[in-house]
Amino acid sequence: MADHETDEPSSRTGSPDGEGRVSGERLLLHQRLAVRELIDTELSYLHMLRLCASDIRSCLQQLPQGDLDVLFSNIDDVIKVNSRFLHDLQETASRKEEQVHLIGNLFLECHEELERVYKVYCASYDQALLLLDTYRREPELQREIQSIIEAVVPQAGPSGLSFLLVIPLQRITKYPLLLQKILENTVPDASAYPVLQRAVSALQDVNTNINEYKRRKEVASKYTKVEQLTLRERLARLNTHTLSKKTTRLSQLLKQEAGLVPRTEDKEFDDLEERFHWVSLCVTEMKNNVAVYLDNLEAFLRFRPQEYDLDIPGGPVVQHCSLMRDLQLQAFPHFKQRLKGLVWQPLCSLAKALAGPQNLIKKRLDKLLDFERVEEKLLEVGSVTYEEQEARHTYQALNSLLVAELPQLNQLATRWLGQILRTFVGLQRELAQQVLQRAEGSLAQLPHYHLSEPAFRKLVEDALGQTGHQLRSFQENFEKVLPPPTMQPLLPGAERQVQALLSRYGPEKLYQVTSSVSGAGTLDLTLPRGQIVALLQNKDTRGNSSRWLVDTGGHRGYVPAGKLDLYRVIPRQEEVKEQEWPHKDSRHLTPEPTPAPVPSVPVVTQVVAVYPFVARSSHEVSLQAGQLVTVLEAQDKKGNPEWSLVEVNEQRGYVPSSFLARAASPAPWGWSVPS
Repeated sequence: MADHETDEPSSRTGSPDGEGRVSGERLLLHQRLAVRELIDTELSYLHMLRLCASDIRSCLQQLPQGDLDVLFSNIDDVIKVNSRFLHDLQETASRKEEQVHLIGNLFLECHEELERVYKVYCASYDQALLLLDTYRREPELQREIQSIIEAVVPQAGPSGLSFLLVIPLQRITKYPLLLQKILENTVPDASAYPVLQRAVSALQDVNTNINEYKRRKEVASKYTKVEQLTLRERLARLNTHTLSKKTTRLSQLLKQEAGLVPRTEDKEFDDLEERFHWVSLCVTEMKNNVAVYLDNLEAFLRFRPQEYDLDIPGGPVVQHCSLMRDLQLQAFPHFKQRLKGLVWQPLCSLAKALAGPQNLIKKRLDKLLDFERVEEKLLEVGSVTYEEQEARHTYQALNSLLVAELPQLNQLATRWLGQILRTFVGLQRELAQQVLQRAEGSLAQLPHYHLSEPAFRKLVEDALGQTGHQLRSFQENFEKVLPPPTMQPLLPGAERQVQALLSRYGPEKLYQVTSSVSGAGTLDLTLPRGQIVALLQNKDTRGNSSRWLVDTGGHRGYVPAGKLDLYRVIPRQEEVKEQEWPHKDSRHLTPEPTPAPVPSVPVVTQVVAVYPFVARSSHEVSLQAGQLVTVLEAQDKKGNPEWSLVEVNEQRGYVPSSFLARAASPAPWGWSVPS
């Protein structure tokens, strides 16, 4: 009986149920060990990150701030995310039965946030390694850094800072392995099993996405560098391969412009690019305006009337000089210093930050042409070379990166620019308050100091209204006297070209360039002010109505629509002069049997310049409105009466005949305002 009892446990242990129970307990034990490893290593990892961010970074303050930003990247964001993650991990320990299930759900909830912060850190890791290589070339600096690392983290060894910087990369790649280990020790029919499977897959995708983002960044980094190369350096970079690529791209572009091949449409990117273009334009315009403002401020500070002897004894003059001296020496220089530090320097930094993306957008267009050509070949042949496949991947990487990051860049740049504008307005307001405070004693001497603000505002409005009425009356009288406005004069020698365009397209298709055009694109034209062109199409191939296709008589291309004005064919000079100077008083005319034709400009000693004119070559001479002009010849050397040879301020040259009028009286301006 005793033997039977002794053998019973042995037989129970060897049964399938017993073996299954032992296997389940072993799996549960390994599962708990894997969970414990996950939590313990996370705790140790977070401790190391905090050492890097606090102790080590604070001890490396001798390095430039820009270097510290590259070395430690967004480690503060990584610490913030992993701190919350560790806290939630530790919370799962209180619910042992559901711990594995909770861990799987936790990874599913946090994987997007982990990807967001780790992809930024991983993308900047290579740049941090390059920076460490430069430190190794300076033995003294390298020893100083190494001593700091060994004092804080002795286990770093000779690897030093590179040992610490690689830890986040190792951690994000280890998460799928730790989850896989927990999954392998979980029975398939457990409720946590499918959750863990999804968590493993999600963390693997996180690592894949980080690698892809890192690859895109590496591709983009080659094209974001803005190099200022001389013409000699650009020519030195040309080779057969480069010329072949550029020729192929130009051929693809011309095919698209001619409509032979379709153009790849990307509405999302086009909208983002247009938004970025306007932001860049606003930054450039504001930078130019602030530069002019600073120049004017500098000129204002150089002018010091209080230092001159006005020969006016005492009283308000002394008080005014004292106030101006105070403002010139304190208020205005302080304002200028703050303006440079709070407005000008941030504006320059913003413009510099936008230069890289601008270059990247330009490169994307080149890569798009390569991509379209390869896609066309792929459809025709069915296969492409390795180099062509790399060109496809390069375009896809650039396009994906720009589409993903341009919205944030546009938003940040707009916010940055708005803050600069608000700062500029605030500085102006503070300056006005300071001036008013310092001038408080002088305000009592103003003529209308006793008036309240509403009464003073009304006084100013009434004065401005009265002055405006006087100006309008003068303008109306002025326009009655002057000849009607004329078109911008034709360029010398352009009559034959205009006649050719007129006979080919008709007068309703002729336009005149109102200001000089500098072509930026491949098919854009460069035209001088006054050039006559014929309109071919009032939009480009993309349907953009702000770019018109025109014909100059020799070249065809695109011109901004805003710089074109409809050209009205000018009547003959005899008709114009007959309208401009009707014979009102026959007493001053010498009767002749046969009236001679009226020339373009009366052959008299002096006439008056009706409009200002700026000389564009050495053969022309500039005029000011109302200036007395001596006419030497009423036509040019070819007999064209539209240009007259004149003498002004002892200088000779040609001016448009229609810009001149008869000097009817010895009044300084050559005309009298009718009563």
